Amino acid sequence: MNKSPISTRGRMGQLAGVQITATGSYVPEEVVTNEDLAALGCDSEWIIRRTGIHARRRASEDQATSDLCYEAATRCIEEAEITVDDIDLIIVATMTPDHPTPSTACHLQRRLGAVAPAMDVNAACAGFMYGLITGSQFIATGNNQCVLVVGADMMSSTVNPDDKKTYPLFGDAAGAVLLTPDTKNSGSSIVSYQMGSEGCGGEMLCIPAGGTRQELTPDMHSQGKQFLAMDGRSVFKWAVRVFDESAKQVLQQADVDPSELAAVVLHQANQRIIDSAVSDLNVEREKVFVNLDKYGNTSGASIPLALDEVVREGTIKRGDLVLLCGFGAGLAWGTALLRW
Repeated sequence: MNKSPISTRGRMGQLAGVQITATGSYVPEEVVTNEDLAALGCDSEWIIRRTGIHARRRASEDQATSDLCYEAATRCIEEAEITVDDIDLIIVATMTPDHPTPSTACHLQRRLGAVAPAMDVNAACAGFMYGLITGSQFIATGNNQCVLVVGADMMSSTVNPDDKKTYPLFGDAAGAVLLTPDTKNSGSSIVSYQMGSEGCGGEMLCIPAGGTRQELTPDMHSQGKQFLAMDGRSVFKWAVRVFDESAKQVLQQADVDPSELAAVVLHQANQRIIDSAVSDLNVEREKVFVNLDKYGNTSGASIPLALDEVVREGTIKRGDLVLLCGFGAGLAWGTALLRW
């Protein structure tokens, strides 16, 4: 397996007349601090130094991913001041579905009481970006007037407590956005975007057993093959490269200088990746939003959770340029420049 793809080759595009009308998010009540993980042999100072994470949230035993989706979605719907009957399409980005089938999106649709079609997208930590761009296509073409996109993951269900380097990294959360046409002609759009994948690096970040390639037999279970396995060093190098190249290509296509950005919202995976991105892109540090310290890596929920906080803080306003980028297992990534 080739673990070092030479260049970032994604598909570029743009989607005019699409806007994010509202955001919403949800994190479970239970806070798990680094000190709480000490009993498992995890070193708090190592976690902070290597990742920047101080705490993460953990779903309760009676919660499933669709429950997290529902909480984020209802908050988003309330913020938008619409009813579920207004929703034309529901997309859920997750790698931790309630069941292999039916989709988590269908569970969410049922609980919301919506009549919209619903589907899941699985691109792991890049999932929300794939969902955002997919949903925006339906708006841009005029086929839908209101699309709900939710990114949610219960990563606590995927990590092995015995893996001291991986277990502290992840948390549970959900975030949602509502996409609508820019009816006021304010200029809102996805000015430029790129989606890509490098499947040659798939084994760097994967759950080995539980699918049709490798059945989860008792032997596989005893070996912990049902848990997430990660080649941290290789993934780190890939993530730094893919953000640097993808972000620059997206900005170049839009003829936008990094100094023009009002905010940068990256997948919250590792503080060192974020720091490297700041340096490579040459963007002001205060424009790069970080909530990794509070929630850890929440995979598909990472970007919409952060975006909801950015919106609620009043950091961005209509007309601002916002850069989003998600990257993760697949290996897959999605980068988008939004005119808010």
